[in-house]
Amino acid sequence: MLYFIGLGLGDAKYITVKGLEIVRQCSRVYLEDYTSILWYEVLEHFMLPAADQLYGDADFIFQQDLKDVDEATTHSDLVLRALNAGIQYHVIHNASIMNAVGCCGLQTVSIVFWTDTWRPESFYDKIKKNRDMGPHTLCLLDIKVKEQSMKNLMRGRNIYEPPRYMTFAQAAEQLLEILQNRRDRGEELAMTQDTVCVGLAQIRAEVQTIHSGTLQELMSCDLGGPLHSMIISGHLHPLEVDMLKLFSGPEGLKTLKMTDSSTYVS
Repeated sequence: MLYFIGLGLGDAKYITVKGLEIVRQCSRVYLEDYTSILWYEVLEHFMLPAADQLYGDADFIFQQDLKDVDEATTHSDLVLRALNAGIQYHVIHNASIMNAVGCCGLQTVSIVFWTDTWRPESFYDKIKKNRDMGPHTLCLLDIKVKEQSMKNLMRGRNIYEPPRYMTFAQAAEQLLEILQNRRDRGEELAMTQDTVCVGLAQIRAEVQTIHSGTLQELMSCDLGGPLHSMIISGHLHPLEVDMLKLFSGPEGLKTLKMTDSSTYVS
């Protein structure tokens, strides 16, 4: 088993309890120093068994026979090499700059529940800007907790509706309706039902679900319980396409087209 363990932010103490337990049980530990500045600190701080021996780069790792031992590293682009070598992998998540950057106060794209009287389309406009430029768009899906009906609100009754968590299918349905509205207005569309997307649910190591495919295909895909998120692809690198193939069905990525030697679009 090859473990990919996030070290977190800051010093050695940011590693999770789960991550530390697995590192301590592994027979070999690899610490990559390209995206991390912790170097030996994690190994030495916790006096790990492999603290006196730091192994080599990715090519060195897969020259070794890993099929009968447990190993730990932190770099996720080794996933494809592991699978090609017939080695199982497991990801232990941690905080990273990708989520901690929210402390600056800037916002991401959120898809909200529509009501009978409020049907905003502003999230589509943000998606369109990204699609025009090429970046992917992470969409966080709406959560309604401790929501009161208009009747209970007007009568001052502290009675709350059951919690609601937007599913990928609900978000996709709203997006497809917006696309039809824009099509009816004669606008050039930023995406279609054939655009490659990624649906994610309950993102954590034990029970997470990831599916990739077209927006239309993923509408009928059961991602399981909340919370759900949606990624709308922009320009895809071939390595990204290889990763998405791990999570797609046989038809899921057939809408991708290569625009140059290193770019796919849908």
